[in-house]
Amino acid sequence: MSSSDDDVPLAGRKSNGAQSNGHPHRSADTIPRSLDKAMDAANKPAKHAAPGISIRNGPVEDMDIDQQPGPNSKRKGRASMSNGVSYKDASDDSEEDKPLSKRRRMSKGNARDASSSDSDEVPLVTKNARGKAVAAGKKPPNIKQTSIGESEDSEVPLQEKLAKEKAVIEQRAAKEAKAIRKDEAKAPTKKRSKKPDSDDDDDEPLVKKKSLKAQTNGVSKATPKQVKVTKAVKKEDSDDDNKPLTKSSSARKPKDTKSIQSKVKTEVKGKSLKKEDTEQDQEAEDEEEEYRWWEDPTKGDGTTKWTTLEHAGVVFPPPYEPLPRNVKLSYDGKPVTLAPEAEEVATFFGSMLNSTHNVENPTFQKNFFADFQEILKKTGGAKDRDGSKVEIKEFVKCDFKPIFEYFDAQRAEKKALPAAEKKKLKAEKDAVEAPFMYCMWDGRKQKVGNFRVEPPGLFRGRGEHPKTGRVKARVKPEQITINIGKEAKVPAAPEGHRWKEVKHDQEGTWLAMWQENINNAYKYVMLAANSDVKGQSDYKKFEKARELKKHIDRIREDYTLELKDEVMANRQRATAVYLIDKFALRAGNEKGDEEADTVGCCSLKFEHVTLKPPNTVIFDFLGKDSIRFYDEVEVDMQVFKNLKIFKKAPKADGDEIFDRLTTGSLNKHLSNYMPGLTAKVFRTYNASYTMSTLLRDMKSEGSMAEKIKDYNDANRKVAIICNHKRTVTAGHGAQMEKLGDRIKGLKYQKWRVKQMMLELEPKLKKKDKRGAQFYELDEDLDQEWIKEHQTYLVEEQRQKIEKKFAKDNEKRKAEGEKEMKHKELEERLEVADELAQKFKRENKSGKVAAEGRGPTVEKLEQQLDKLDQRISNMSFQAEDKENNKEVALGTSKINYIDPRLTVVFSKKFNVPIEKFFSKTLREKFDWAVKSVDEDWEF
Repeated sequence: MSSSDDDVPLAGRKSNGAQSNGHPHRSADTIPRSLDKAMDAANKPAKHAAPGISIRNGPVEDMDIDQQPGPNSKRKGRASMSNGVSYKDASDDSEEDKPLSKRRRMSKGNARDASSSDSDEVPLVTKNARGKAVAAGKKPPNIKQTSIGESEDSEVPLQEKLAKEKAVIEQRAAKEAKAIRKDEAKAPTKKRSKKPDSDDDDDEPLVKKKSLKAQTNGVSKATPKQVKVTKAVKKEDSDDDNKPLTKSSSARKPKDTKSIQSKVKTEVKGKSLKKEDTEQDQEAEDEEEEYRWWEDPTKGDGTTKWTTLEHAGVVFPPPYEPLPRNVKLSYDGKPVTLAPEAEEVATFFGSMLNSTHNVENPTFQKNFFADFQEILKKTGGAKDRDGSKVEIKEFVKCDFKPIFEYFDAQRAEKKALPAAEKKKLKAEKDAVEAPFMYCMWDGRKQKVGNFRVEPPGLFRGRGEHPKTGRVKARVKPEQITINIGKEAKVPAAPEGHRWKEVKHDQEGTWLAMWQENINNAYKYVMLAANSDVKGQSDYKKFEKARELKKHIDRIREDYTLELKDEVMANRQRATAVYLIDKFALRAGNEKGDEEADTVGCCSLKFEHVTLKPPNTVIFDFLGKDSIRFYDEVEVDMQVFKNLKIFKKAPKADGDEIFDRLTTGSLNKHLSNYMPGLTAKVFRTYNASYTMSTLLRDMKSEGSMAEKIKDYNDANRKVAIICNHKRTVTAGHGAQMEKLGDRIKGLKYQKWRVKQMMLELEPKLKKKDKRGAQFYELDEDLDQEWIKEHQTYLVEEQRQKIEKKFAKDNEKRKAEGEKEMKHKELEERLEVADELAQKFKRENKSGKVAAEGRGPTVEKLEQQLDKLDQRISNMSFQAEDKENNKEVALGTSKINYIDPRLTVVFSKKFNVPIEKFFSKTLREKFDWAVKSVDEDWEF
């Protein structure tokens, strides 16, 4: 909710909903007991309630239902471009022009393997391959299609099993919380700090930090100036990643700092040195001695985040290069000349015509053209070949195709560059950016995250953002504020420019900031995810979730009692906490008129919730990042009744369901249980505690693939319980088919090896105790598939040879040697021709000649064992992938499950951590990898 409404009396809060006498419809102050009793008598008891588990994929019985919103009230689908022209490539697989919500996440060097598509970037709602929301009447895939609904060993749906499992976990959590408090009561008491945790503004610029004013109705009153600034600042609902350390009580027993320092020194001295090591080598080693900040309780206790800070500033995008004279925008069939500033904006749109998801969006077109016309007015407009002024009035008459073709050719040219040339260009770029990649933070070298200033372009946004298509202006040095140490050398601004301001804010962890022109949000240059400061932020986030472990039973008991409270405000608050705790809903904030209409629990409106008796609730709204959230859940009967009361007439579309509740008041209430507790901590706690409980009872045995599957099964349970879902990716079916073909290919290899054994020892078929059936062709294989597979193997061999030949020639060229002739390639390709002939002979004779050096039956038996292991591993992968196709494992694993739990599994069951964390994540969670052993508990 915007800060301007935080302390406005509830009766006066803004609403775009239905109104009576100029005011929105509101809930009564209290709820009469007679109404409660009457509703209890009218409601039939539910057959089966599974609170906390989504049933969106399960069968739903026909029953009375709230009237669904009509088609006119839904968001409109995107029409095609009004000029009817589409430039989408037929085989376009480029991620470059896709919106952020549709891009696949890329690793440092290569695209992520298709098999690991559990990215948290994937929307949690039903969207088709083109990014359009599924029609209101269309149901998500049913349970049998998704393989999530039922397990192999029982007819009981998995949702019902997990609901029971979750109830057991909650009971265990309540007992554990009581035991922890009992143990703490026996221990010597400590003086508590009066000042609670606050992680709201440590990272924000000084312009945002204001002293607290007098309070009204228990809520801090902001000055008009404060309100204006707060609106401008981008609100982050991510998990404190960009916020610095705050005061919080450490879960560990504080150690003496001196003893820690002496311990580190002793470890350094105790290292065995080789004779050839020089004094300089030792000094360098001492300097780079690992800093284990998680063992130092003095770090992060105060508000000062650094004492000394040095960095090189930011990297600006290159200046605009005008188009060649023969490449121009056409208007009404005639090429026009534009001023460089206007031409640059035209290239923003023209260069992305193949991104139909954006350029065919009417909102995108409208916003772009409005900004384009404004820039044309400022720069003198367009002119034809004769120099006469051309007024550009209609978007449909603009033809950007010549611009697109120019940029498309440039992209193709860049892609076709030899590997050596690409490597050289990358090295040159890295050399230029090297000084900006690291800073010196309190004398320690730390990696900087986003040191590049965003280039100008068109704002895309995520989901149905109302400002999509607006022009992102080029950021100038005069807009940038630098944060650096007083004694450090201030980085020089580009020639002819100066910085907006230079600050020495030791309470912030930002290095530079500026305000962008689309949402007037502040953008920050921060340290990288694997830096000490970022690591401490993650550490504190999970420690706060661990702290909630002590209080969760009291919170659940209290909100369960308040679900029947006669005071409307208390009942609404209890219902909201129930939904946040059980279904991992975000708390939500109110939005201004110019912001995307995204909502969360506290800001749900009448039309976002549909009630199905006896106790099913359907949520359908725009969630975080303007991504549609759709889910069907079964709730407690009292919660269902409460929602019915909150939606009671005369409320209608546009009216708030929780009209007596704000996110601020909810978080203030929660902080009474535990300093710093907010609604979003529940998501982290529930995911981490559930995973901890599952790991505690787990006995993972078998092969590496089986152990990894056990971990993913536990992760999947957490994701389902915490409602971390995603849509089935468009390429899932093709990926599974490809994986199936690979397994069949291994089975074919097995059959060939067996035939080789018979070739060496023809009587083996009769002697072998496994019987003649052992040597028969697998039932999954047939002759038609085998021939197709053989063709594929021959073609694969050709491609490998051609690729190796091209690579060898590139290397020769780079080293100044003469390139090999085409005849050499033809000679190499004879290997593939021989393979084709061999398959032809085998198909004709039905026999397979033994291959390899000195083949024996014993050696071939060993080959069979290896193939069996590969088939087993790949089958586990296929099963795992199929089970996880609708579950966002990455969302849970990266953002909500304490990474130390993954480390515990890794150490306990002897599975390399690389199997769970990529290189980037290992760097990000380095503190977790090095701080716990297999006995650690959440």
